[in-house]
Amino acid sequence: MYRNKKERSVTMKLNYDKKSKDPTYFIQMGFRNGKKTSTRNVMRIGKHSELLAIDPDPLAYAKRKVLEANEAQKHNKLSMSFEIDFDEKLTATSDIASKSNLLNTGYFILQKIYNDLAIADFFKTVQTSHKATFSCNDINRFLTYARILDPESKLGTFDKLDTYYEQPSFKYQHILRFMDILEKNYDGYIEHLFKNSENIVPRDTSVCYFDCTNYYFEIETEDPDYIDEVTGEILKGFRKYGPSKQHQPLPLVQMGLFMDGKGIPISMCINSGSDNEQKCAIPLEKKITKMFGGERFIYCADAGLGSLSIRQYNSMGGRAFIVTQSIKKLSKTLKQAVFNDYDYRLLSDDTSVTIKHMKDFDRFDKKNLPLYNDFAYKVLDVENAVDLGLYEEIVLKNGKTKKVKSKAVLKQRIIITFSRKAMEYQRHIRNAQIERARNILKYRDVKEVKKGPHDVMRFIKRTSVTKDGEEAVDHYEIDQSVIDEEEKYDGYYAVATNLDDDAKDILNINSQRYKIEDCFRILKTNFNARPVYHRKGKRIIAHFMICYTALLNYRLLECKLDQYGTHFTTDNILDTLKNMNVSNTQDMYYTATYRGSQVCTALNGLYNLGLDKKYYQPKELNKKIKKIL
Repeated sequence: MYRNKKERSVTMKLNYDKKSKDPTYFIQMGFRNGKKTSTRNVMRIGKHSELLAIDPDPLAYAKRKVLEANEAQKHNKLSMSFEIDFDEKLTATSDIASKSNLLNTGYFILQKIYNDLAIADFFKTVQTSHKATFSCNDINRFLTYARILDPESKLGTFDKLDTYYEQPSFKYQHILRFMDILEKNYDGYIEHLFKNSENIVPRDTSVCYFDCTNYYFEIETEDPDYIDEVTGEILKGFRKYGPSKQHQPLPLVQMGLFMDGKGIPISMCINSGSDNEQKCAIPLEKKITKMFGGERFIYCADAGLGSLSIRQYNSMGGRAFIVTQSIKKLSKTLKQAVFNDYDYRLLSDDTSVTIKHMKDFDRFDKKNLPLYNDFAYKVLDVENAVDLGLYEEIVLKNGKTKKVKSKAVLKQRIIITFSRKAMEYQRHIRNAQIERARNILKYRDVKEVKKGPHDVMRFIKRTSVTKDGEEAVDHYEIDQSVIDEEEKYDGYYAVATNLDDDAKDILNINSQRYKIEDCFRILKTNFNARPVYHRKGKRIIAHFMICYTALLNYRLLECKLDQYGTHFTTDNILDTLKNMNVSNTQDMYYTATYRGSQVCTALNGLYNLGLDKKYYQPKELNKKIKKIL
């Protein structure tokens, strides 16, 4: 006997062979699974001759049993019985490898966010203008779900469409055609996502965080430049060699991403891998300024995206900037101001403190724990951009560009901080690097070790010793002067801004930049946005538009959970959604193959989709998905 929850709208009837002299009575029930309908005998009442021992009128007895079953279903319970043939073989298929019959229902949660973004409305308009014969919205939503739940290539995603409860039926060529359509509607799509996301979670655009990363391609050569056949303009190839964040010696494309104060994406751009990342900030910022309707905001980024032109742009139109500042690039005068042990204060209570005391106190004394977690700070007023080590590009008469030290005047403040905890962490990392350098000297041939600008080889110096007329002999040793120079900056950190706000508020805003790094980590690690397998530039952009949609969808879900009063890690949330699968039993009902969890409880509490049951009628799941489509 198997207990199964059932929809109240489905009724049962009596089934028996009316021509038989000794019929067997069954309770029969109708089932619909997608387009497939069937009726099954769900419970045997008994043979006519058997029931005579119970009731003189077996037919009347059987009808009463049917009424009892219909009454029982009002309490959402039903007794079912069916035969199982343990010798029955699997259905033969032409598939090379066996596939699982489990169907994912976790995407129902993602569909709720997707639906609230009104993406279907966007593609309804787009589809009309492009005369597509397939559903752009269906392709987009399942590519989005797949990027979150089971990220693979587009072909790999197509091969696994039957692992979703709905089992969409579009073709692979439709996916490629859709990606061309998606790329053509780039700006409109990104703006649509932002505006409709405000209906899900109130956006905090008072501060906009910006950063860049890059994605590699597993190809040997970069894309060549080519000539536009219409305009004759020389166009730059898309996949180019450039400085990789992951030190990959492969062609790249670059992504710029704006994020709001809650860690939710605002907009993005995709550029050639060899482009200077600083050049993509202002064009994208102009787009989001238009999206905001001219609303003021603070631009926040790291030092690599805080050039003079970016700072100047964000000193106009009511905008402001907060960017990290390299202390090593400061002028000699400003460096002296940083390292003279004067005018430093504790960030917690603004009391005077010296850097010497911050370095020397006993951190193992429990009474010093608050000081160990505190920061010392001072504020420097600066008006000359040259003092900050900033450069600008000038165009020479021959058309080439050249970087020169900036002479522009830009009023700003530099907030210098010092942390004992940060100093010890940096020295711990460096000591491990120095130990690796010593091992290279001890066990390897230094000449065979490649040297990079930031690797352990910087601690090894070479001296050549020779006598007159003899060949020079190279001698290698640890360069203490490099270690001493680096240690000077341990624990120090600087932020440049044109705001007059309290230093604590400025530093607090800057401290939230980690959230954009978290966005990139999710894209690369959880959503497998790299390596990219597309060749055409338009489809590469479309690929990242899908990745961006997946990131937005997930971040909105994460934010909704936080509002609900729960917080879980990315892995906790994604593992739950991936494991929310059901198994089909003879088209009669579905059994959940996942266990209850805190995440599952929170998701069902958030959206009230009732995906926390053990059994489901096909019609019940169909109603759930229709409700949110």
